[in-house]
Amino acid sequence: MPPIVIVPYRADWPAEFQDVARDLRRILGVAALRIDHIGSTSVPGLAAKDIIDVQVTVADLVSDLSVAMTTAGYQAFDRYSRDHVPPGMDPEPAAAWAKLFFRPGAGARPANIHIRVAGRPNQRFALLFRDYLRANPPSAAAYAELKRRLAAQLADPAMYPDVKDPAVDQIYFAAEAWAAAVGWAPGPADA
Repeated sequence: MPPIVIVPYRADWPAEFQDVARDLRRILGVAALRIDHIGSTSVPGLAAKDIIDVQVTVADLVSDLSVAMTTAGYQAFDRYSRDHVPPGMDPEPAAAWAKLFFRPGAGARPANIHIRVAGRPNQRFALLFRDYLRANPPSAAAYAELKRRLAAQLADPAMYPDVKDPAVDQIYFAAEAWAAAVGWAPGPADA
């Protein structure tokens, strides 16, 4: 596995997301209820891996979605078919944390495409996490520093997500408290 590289925020990431989102809208049509820029590249000023994370919200994880994506040249990664469950959250039913995960083919703009079901905890998690970091720059800066240190110090890059998950959980719990205090609800889709 190649090393993890964290780069400073790039102002062109939102436009690159829009390019990826247009392609996904063309492929999935009305099956995509919403398409959102998520993850670190969606937070202005946040250092990140130069990979655009996209969440496509759908009504159900039907096989037609996988067929459409793979026919369009995206690669499915079954090993990422379920999201990490934060401590204290109910891991069942397993469908609550299920997703489809794709990456574009060789030569395309690097992206992680997460397809999740509307209203499930993992679909809400991605939007809340993003919005909290956007609204709380000190938390975003601390998260960026953690990512830089992990990328520099981990001997095995494959361990990056596993080591990072507890910090993500802590941010998520702070985000839940923030959401309750401000009456947060997801805004309109990004694309």
